[in-house]
Amino acid sequence: MNENISPISIEEKMKKSYLNYSLSVIVGRALPDVYDGLKPVHRRILYAASEMGLVHNKGHKKSARIVGEVLGKYHPHGDAAVYDAMVRMAQNFNQRYPLIDGHGNFGSIDGDSPAAMRYTEARLTEIAEESLKDIKSNTINFNDNFDGTLKEPEVLPTRIPNLLINGSSGIAVGMSTSIPPHNLIEIIDALIHLIKQPKAKLMTLMNYIKGPDFSTGANILGKEEILKAYKTGKGKITLRAKANIEKTASGRKEQIIVTEIPYQLNKAKLIEEIAELVNKGKIENVSDLRDETDQNGMRIVIELKNGSDSGLILNQLYKYSKLQTNFRINLLALINNKPRVMNLKEILTHFIEFRKNIYTRKTKFNLNKAREKYHILKGLKKAIDKLDMVINIIRNSQSKKEANTKLTEKLTISEKQANAILEMRLQRLVGLEIKKLEKEINKLKKDINTYTEILENESLLNKKIINEMNEIKIKYGDNRKTKIIENVDEKVITKKDLIKKKNAIITLSYRFNIKRTDDFTKIKTGKDDYINYITGGSSYDTLLFFTTAGNTFTYPVHKLPEHHGLSTGDLLNDFIQLPLKEKLINMICLNKNIKENYITIITKQGLVKKTPGKEYETSYTNIKSIKLHNNDKVVDVIISNGNSELLLGTQKGKVIRFHEESVNATGRNTLGSKGIKLEKNDKVITANKIINNKEKYIISLSIDGKGNRANIKEFKLQNRYGKGNSTILSDNYNLSRMILADKNDNLIIKTDNNKIHSLKINKIPEVEIPGYMYNILKLDKNNKIIKASINPIK
Repeated sequence: MNENISPISIEEKMKKSYLNYSLSVIVGRALPDVYDGLKPVHRRILYAASEMGLVHNKGHKKSARIVGEVLGKYHPHGDAAVYDAMVRMAQNFNQRYPLIDGHGNFGSIDGDSPAAMRYTEARLTEIAEESLKDIKSNTINFNDNFDGTLKEPEVLPTRIPNLLINGSSGIAVGMSTSIPPHNLIEIIDALIHLIKQPKAKLMTLMNYIKGPDFSTGANILGKEEILKAYKTGKGKITLRAKANIEKTASGRKEQIIVTEIPYQLNKAKLIEEIAELVNKGKIENVSDLRDETDQNGMRIVIELKNGSDSGLILNQLYKYSKLQTNFRINLLALINNKPRVMNLKEILTHFIEFRKNIYTRKTKFNLNKAREKYHILKGLKKAIDKLDMVINIIRNSQSKKEANTKLTEKLTISEKQANAILEMRLQRLVGLEIKKLEKEINKLKKDINTYTEILENESLLNKKIINEMNEIKIKYGDNRKTKIIENVDEKVITKKDLIKKKNAIITLSYRFNIKRTDDFTKIKTGKDDYINYITGGSSYDTLLFFTTAGNTFTYPVHKLPEHHGLSTGDLLNDFIQLPLKEKLINMICLNKNIKENYITIITKQGLVKKTPGKEYETSYTNIKSIKLHNNDKVVDVIISNGNSELLLGTQKGKVIRFHEESVNATGRNTLGSKGIKLEKNDKVITANKIINNKEKYIISLSIDGKGNRANIKEFKLQNRYGKGNSTILSDNYNLSRMILADKNDNLIIKTDNNKIHSLKINKIPEVEIPGYMYNILKLDKNNKIIKASINPIK
């Protein structure tokens, strides 16, 4: 046996095979045709049902019989694929205008499976029959079926714009389509306008087509994405369930009633998702969740606890559940078996061209048929006019062929006309029949003229198509189900929409207990503890935690649990994790006031950086607030208004007072400006701001318990980056803290043996600068002051 082996690279073979497979999937299974809007399986189901006579006004037949017909004649794939496709065509929550009238269990919006095909029955809907009208009038081409024994249509000669009114979705190889359904009336009105004005702009067409119209209703948020999708063929729209807030029967509580949900959403899974969000605490104050859907329509009831903010909870449901979801639009369909993404006008234009072609072919078919019949009837009329001659020819002829030949010669008619005369029934010779024949000839003559005029006059052809479309619109059109909300503000759910607004006072104690409350009288600390930082705002705001390394950690106020009464709060580590090598410098609530002012950072090396508070609005949990030199660190963070005076104090007792305006505002992660000229081995230990001079004192504290106070008026305003004034006579002191205070403030002092001391400012000796340091706190041997601050609770 001689072998003929042709070598081929495996890469080339795989490429060719995969390409063939891809084309097969794209053309033969996954994508709809732009003309009839159907995939092959749907087209074959409708055609098979039509051939079986399963029209809307006749009885249903078993689904298994229809599936068998499709499989055996046209679609050699699995029966499940065919039945699933047929089921979807019968589901009114999937199809905007169902094409199959199902009898029995065809599944539900809860995701329930349909009954087996041996139990269900089906037939065509009336609107589906509009896809098959004129199929016998040579309107479309037929191809061989899979085994070449039968013919099947390339496309259906549909009178309805199915691609747009029912939409389509499918995944092919390397591409997918997602076309939303639309309202029939809107699509036809746009088609009619485009027939009259072929150069119409997209925006004009959108005066008729408002947007997609889903079978499950719900709302579309905004028109911008609709316009983008219609213009480019691709886009993404936001769908939101239709929900209302009602009072319960008792009138004490409120409940959210959901009556419409986004397209292709499983209702049962949606309810499970909401229940899970409630159980996890993501959505609070829900007391009951139940499905009251019945034959009157959908009704999901979300009952709320007494006193709940129903609007807030509804926004949370939109944000966290699939009550609000996105629908991707990709207007991809086949044109002459080639996939292409089109805009809205292109799809409408292709359908108009398709209808013109269909109507033209139908008209030609009817014209040929009318001409042929007219030709036959004209022959009969001649025979009746010379009836005696015809009878004589027939009597004297020995065969049909002879009679045909004689009639053709004597009456000057065609062979077809002669055959018709020979086959004419005698009843046609009755007087009434003769008049009927004449009437029929005249009618055919008019029809021929009409058909000819349509074929020769495009404006008449357009008029006929418009009349046809208007008939479809009147017969099957209905109102929109999906509402389009054009107000963009209703589309965007912001942070404020998800949080109940409440005043908040946040305290952080020396032992890092953080507490959120809404009343100053509820501020408490534990034993051997004191309030280190106190700040306020609302639940809409964010807390900022500044560290020595120039980092800022953020945490939303609303996420802090509220505490009342004797509670001391929670450990800060439960919410943010500060690095071990970094110390907390300040806690600030980024409220409206601070956003309009400045956050000013002071470093050990005397740098001052002023940044607008609004720069700290961020979604990040850790941001860099200042760029530091080597060995530098943040020593203080204060809030300033741009018109304040700043005080910087050093470890060696130097204080400089300068105007804040001399520091330019910069972004977050930048270097600061030089605030004070430091002497060797000195460093900045504190910073303060001066708004007024009334009863203000600079308190100087050394690490060994000595201190003094000097009136702020002792310190004259200087230019930034000067050496400042000395507050103490000797350079031998290492100051722990320099604090700006009122005469009636209380000082909280922390020593390194974990003891906390309280001291009234007016008990500290007042001096003129530079002044002596006095013993103000008795310390144990080797004990030192490590921290001091003004008690924020007066």
